[in-house]
Amino acid sequence: MVVHEEEAVQLPCTVLETGLTPADIQELLSLMQSGNEEDETSPSSGSQGSSREVYSNDERKRRRMQLNRESARRSRWRRKRHLENLNTQANSFSIENQQLKNRLGLAMHQLRLVWLENERLRTESVALLARLSDLYLILGSMNSQKALSHINY
Repeated sequence: MVVHEEEAVQLPCTVLETGLTPADIQELLSLMQSGNEEDETSPSSGSQGSSREVYSNDERKRRRMQLNRESARRSRWRRKRHLENLNTQANSFSIENQQLKNRLGLAMHQLRLVWLENERLRTESVALLARLSDLYLILGSMNSQKALSHINY
């Protein structure tokens, strides 16, 4: 399989979404190409075939190691970015939590003030009702005295 540079440049975008760089893709394609060349050379073709196979295996091993290193680097980078995002999110939640605690504290303080005012008004209402009751009694007694005085005349 022969790969031309024009073909490698015109790879679809979906291949790049895997996280492989164009260089990684080129290396994979060359590995596939070298694998096809190995199939064409048989071990019985002499010392040249054997040394070429050893070289191809070493080259393939080196490229695989390089790809593994790149994959590990990308994995570490993704993990680092994920951790940074989690830390940012945790900080944001911590700030929001503190703001909510402050709002809750303010609401509880206002509730306490309203409750105290309500209790004061209830107490005042009871006192006013008692005073009104006394005034009715006084008025009733005044009306009965007035009625008695009209009868006496």
